[in-house]
Amino acid sequence: MILITTSSFQYVTYIATTPEKLWEALTSSEFTEKYWFGRKIQSDWKEGSLVTFFDENGNITDDGTLIAYEPHQLLSYTFLWVEDQTQRECLPKVTFKLQPMESTVKLTLQHEDLLPSDFFDESEGFQGINNGWPAIISNLKSLLETGKTLPALTFS
Repeated sequence: MILITTSSFQYVTYIATTPEKLWEALTSSEFTEKYWFGRKIQSDWKEGSLVTFFDENGNITDDGTLIAYEPHQLLSYTFLWVEDQTQRECLPKVTFKLQPMESTVKLTLQHEDLLPSDFFDESEGFQGINNGWPAIISNLKSLLETGKTLPALTFS
């Protein structure tokens, strides 16, 4: 399910995994590198600490500040793209909520405090919150359920 408002994006999926494995996938650079198209996450996971994403060359691509860290339940941080030079009243915030449901985990991703320019109306590609998050979360789901990510996609 996808819910888009003028300042928020929500994506919900169900993953056949445990909360522990999903949590590790969200907070471990070895996992994020696999499903987040080469990006590694880094933090000391203390509230108020920096959360940084690096590309395969070690360049910072995104960063933010950890807001909430409740293992296996809730992860939230501000999230700003390094190349984003937009004047914002407040930093966008990403929140992951994990809800165990027997042998499945309901994952709810909420990205808030967005601008209209954060969304792209395109039928192909990964530009914009509304196209990027579904690709990332689908790749995460595939990795946890099958041990493999989705095949690389190309657009003509």
